[in-house]
Amino acid sequence: MNQNTISIIGIVAAIAIAAGISIAGSQGGSHIGGLSVLFLFAIVAFSIQWLAFIPAFIFQTEKYFDLIGSITYIGLAIAALLLSNKEPGAVILALMVVIWALRLGSFLFIRVQNAGHDSRFRSIKPDFLQFLMTWTLQGLWVFITFAAGLTALTSASDHPIGGFVIAGTALWLIGFIIEIIADKQKTAFRSDPANSDRFIHTGLWARSRHPNYFGEIVLWIGVAVVAIPALEGWQYLTLISPIFVFVLLTKISGVRMLEHKAQRKWGKDQDYRDYHKRTPALWLSLTTPKNR
Repeated sequence: MNQNTISIIGIVAAIAIAAGISIAGSQGGSHIGGLSVLFLFAIVAFSIQWLAFIPAFIFQTEKYFDLIGSITYIGLAIAALLLSNKEPGAVILALMVVIWALRLGSFLFIRVQNAGHDSRFRSIKPDFLQFLMTWTLQGLWVFITFAAGLTALTSASDHPIGGFVIAGTALWLIGFIIEIIADKQKTAFRSDPANSDRFIHTGLWARSRHPNYFGEIVLWIGVAVVAIPALEGWQYLTLISPIFVFVLLTKISGVRMLEHKAQRKWGKDQDYRDYHKRTPALWLSLTTPKNR
């Protein structure tokens, strides 16, 4: 199977998955002109990525990729909140996503601007279909990760502050703080020229090889938990959101890709092999693992 076929299948599959989730989440949700708001949000999520893809391909740049993703999250969260019943749980849910997207989007944008490029896109940018698939997958990423939250925001059900909202907010806050600390520690480590060819193994990175992704997964679990009280019937299928985040970050991109890259770079380094052996790949160890 050639790359063009894979890209086309990837684009079609992404659209089909989003359509299926939007149909499931539409039960009991708001409608505009006979169409469910959730389905319209799915269209918006993909459309923004496709519009951004056009100049990105023409000028062969990936510098705005993560920023566009974050803007999409923020736009959907604000629009959904405005269309919601604006109960306390809905307001908290929207705020969590907006705050997270503002922080991560600005962080990733500044990082790629300082680096001048994103190595992930080096071989992808010149290929029209592969680059389009990448932007399409970002549309899927935005919609699916936010699906439970968007469904709750557009649901007709009450969404008061209760046990689920409190527990979910606590999980989100824990994950958010872990992600911020991990990113700051790695940025500081990389800013030291003496560490240019070294791997980070201090701070949270001594307790997990990918603490930033651990924080990301925990905060999206928090978002899903906050959404639960406003869901009903088929809408519970949108709770696939944190599962999707976990699978994508650990099995498809994120951890899997970085682990392969690290093995190629430091696989023969005994210090790295020891670090790899004693440190969990994802889950944050409560105690600093010791050398065996």
